Amino acid sequence: MMTQIETTVHYDNGFGDEEDYMIQEDEWDRDMLLDPAWEKQQRKTFTAWCNSHLRKAETQIENIEDDFRNGLKLMLLLEIISGERLPKPDRGKMRFHKIANVNKALDFITSKGVKLVSIGAEEIVDGNVKMTLGMIWTIILRFAIQDISVEETSAKEGLLLWCQRKTAPYRNVNVQNFHISWKDGLAFCALIHRHRPDLIDYAKLNKVSCVVFLLLYLSSVTLFCPSVHTVDIINTPKPDERAIMTYVSCFYHAFAGAEQAETAANRICKVLGVNQENEKLMEEYEKLASELLEWIRRTTPWLENRAAEKTMVEMQRKLEDFRDYRRMHKPPKVQEKCQLEISFNTLQTKLRLSNRPAFMPSEGKMVSDIASAWQGLDGAEKGYEEWLLTEIRRLERLDHLAEKFCQKATTHETWASGKELILSQKDYETATLTEVRALLRKHEAFESDLAAHQDRVEQIAAIAQELNELDYHGVAAVNQRCQSICDLWDQLGTLTQKRREAVERTEKLLETIDQLFLEFAKRSAPFNNWMEGAMEDLQDMFIVHTIDEVQSLISAHEQFKATLPEADGERQAILGIHNEVQKISQSYGIKANLLNLYSTITTEELLAKWDKVKKLVPQREGSLQEELAQQHTNERLRRQFATQANLIGPWIQTRMEEIGSCSLEVGGTLEDQMTQLKQFEHIIVTYKPNIDKLEGDHQHIQESLVFDNKHTNYTMEHIRVGWELLLTTIARTINEIETQILTRDAKGISQEQMHEFRSSFNHFDRKNHGAMDTDDFRACLISMGYDLGEVEFARIMMLVDPSATGMVSFQSFIDFMTRETADTDTAEQVVASFRILAADKPYILVEELRRELPPDQAEYCILRMPRYSGPGGSAGALDYTAFSTALYGESDL
Repeated sequence: MMTQIETTVHYDNGFGDEEDYMIQEDEWDRDMLLDPAWEKQQRKTFTAWCNSHLRKAETQIENIEDDFRNGLKLMLLLEIISGERLPKPDRGKMRFHKIANVNKALDFITSKGVKLVSIGAEEIVDGNVKMTLGMIWTIILRFAIQDISVEETSAKEGLLLWCQRKTAPYRNVNVQNFHISWKDGLAFCALIHRHRPDLIDYAKLNKVSCVVFLLLYLSSVTLFCPSVHTVDIINTPKPDERAIMTYVSCFYHAFAGAEQAETAANRICKVLGVNQENEKLMEEYEKLASELLEWIRRTTPWLENRAAEKTMVEMQRKLEDFRDYRRMHKPPKVQEKCQLEISFNTLQTKLRLSNRPAFMPSEGKMVSDIASAWQGLDGAEKGYEEWLLTEIRRLERLDHLAEKFCQKATTHETWASGKELILSQKDYETATLTEVRALLRKHEAFESDLAAHQDRVEQIAAIAQELNELDYHGVAAVNQRCQSICDLWDQLGTLTQKRREAVERTEKLLETIDQLFLEFAKRSAPFNNWMEGAMEDLQDMFIVHTIDEVQSLISAHEQFKATLPEADGERQAILGIHNEVQKISQSYGIKANLLNLYSTITTEELLAKWDKVKKLVPQREGSLQEELAQQHTNERLRRQFATQANLIGPWIQTRMEEIGSCSLEVGGTLEDQMTQLKQFEHIIVTYKPNIDKLEGDHQHIQESLVFDNKHTNYTMEHIRVGWELLLTTIARTINEIETQILTRDAKGISQEQMHEFRSSFNHFDRKNHGAMDTDDFRACLISMGYDLGEVEFARIMMLVDPSATGMVSFQSFIDFMTRETADTDTAEQVVASFRILAADKPYILVEELRRELPPDQAEYCILRMPRYSGPGGSAGALDYTAFSTALYGESDL
């Protein structure tokens, strides 16, 4: 079994990563530790690399493990490549002098951030080839490769990425590593052709000619790298990675100057890409804002229209249209409004992060303008619903009054029909004394009947007056009919008075009268009037809204039923008078056609009306019981709605508190908070059917004309507002966390920094308003180490509170802290990048833009760059300075 000794070189590459290179030594056969081909490549490559630097001091090495043993050339190499002075070497030839010199070199390497483990001066002095090669490799890493970085990757990854990008367009080249990807030599030729196409015709190369070219050119052309026997690399099945990296790093440094233009072009492309994306977001915001405002402008006049319809059916149709609006048309617009606010906040965050001026929407399309228009829409909506319900109640009342008016008017007109003609007769002039007395008694009975109808006429006039006050649509016909009744009533009064006077003038001539008929007439008329009144009451329509009101009507009906026995006694008494007349007529043999001249009421009419009263009593009782059942149903609807509302209302409040608590939590990552908020959002979305069910119950209540509910303090409007606020709050909170993640990632803020910012903010948000007042913000800054004077604090307040509200939100606080701690692109950096592409000219040409930038971004610049008007400009020169400052809002371009 083999025992291995591991020697590890830990190297801090300057980007927070440690690259470990392991050298394993076999105690049985140390010469078999490294592949002989690889060792040969490293010897030649590292020797050539060292000599490329030592020649600057007019010296070189021949054997890498022997020539560094005394430490002198090793110290000289370090001074040349570092540009620094090392301690004076010991000039003695004894072993301890050599060890001292090598230790000075190793100490210098260690001072540059390189951790050497298990590599000691004794191994170097003893000529240990593996340790010597490992040491030279760490020097190459530190002084030739460390500074190589592409897009903030580690040195090795950056160098590989650079090679991949440079050789990407070339056929038969696929750089994936630093060994077999280079064995055919084409990758080397591609790198050379990319930067010096004058040296190679790449299209004519093959693997054989590639070897020939490398032998002919690379061994003699020292412009690019030290002379290396590349044939040893190419002919090896798997080239040594360290040799390839050393060789390729020479290419990188030789062509470093050419990289400036590419770096500048990359920076410009990045800036232009941000600008193009922001412009697209601005256009989308403008379009969505215009559409939402247009919808509000179309909808608000409809909700503000208070033109009442004439009938209940038409008003019910309006109410149904309004319910369709609440169920189908408005909810999507609520989502659009919320999305618009989120898009606006996201856009402003991106503009701040990219150091661009804030987005100012077109006039009238600010988020505040949309919120104001939405508030007006909500106000109109609330007023419209209240008006609809009030108008429906009014029409219901009007229909009831109109029906009642028609019933009473018809009854009165039926009674008054022909009365004017009767009162206008002058039959008393030719009547006998008995007939005149009969006429007088009859007239007295009529006056009694007329007085009994006075209340009905007053009721008819009162109902007509109420219909006028409530603006009944058929009031003209009602007024005309009421006026006719009143005119006839006045005429009857006048005629009655005249007839009484005429009859009384002949009263002295009349002596006999049939007292029974007179008594019948006097008792039957009030009784008949009572029955007519009872029939009216029993057929009277009723409107109730509570169980108590129905029970009150039932109690009144029971009281009426209790009076029926007494009324039946009066009926029998009146019939007894009629029977007495018949008895006298039969007893005395009266043959004349006995007619009651004092009354137009017959016993048949009394019996018919009494039968009708008896039939109406159970009908009325059945109607009241049906209404009682309906009111019990309404009460059940009230309780059903209240039970749900009393659960949903607190549920919404609890979710609001959970969301607020989550947004204030400091522990955990922003992604954890986002996950929790997404869970809240899922819970809220799945809870929507409960809101829909409550809407359905609310609709049933409205259709049943139930307008009050003593079992809950929550109305449907409260639930709607709370639900919309919950949806808006969860969406805004998610957007705030997304904005914080975007800010953290774009500014390179660590999770610990974000927690620290949140903790500081929560601590000084003493009133838990989600914002710090001026004094709390000052205290927060002082706690974080700021030395604040009045002028400096005023400057900071202008940044975090430009509207001078006196409050600092968490987002403003985060933006300020990231501006203080992070680095961003600036207009000066973009100008400097364009200057590189323009070969240090104060202007740039169209062909230069098209040559250096991708087509779409080149055309973007050409369309927007103003003409250069400074001195020395050529035809078609463009002003990149004005264009760059405009990108950052520093000019009016």
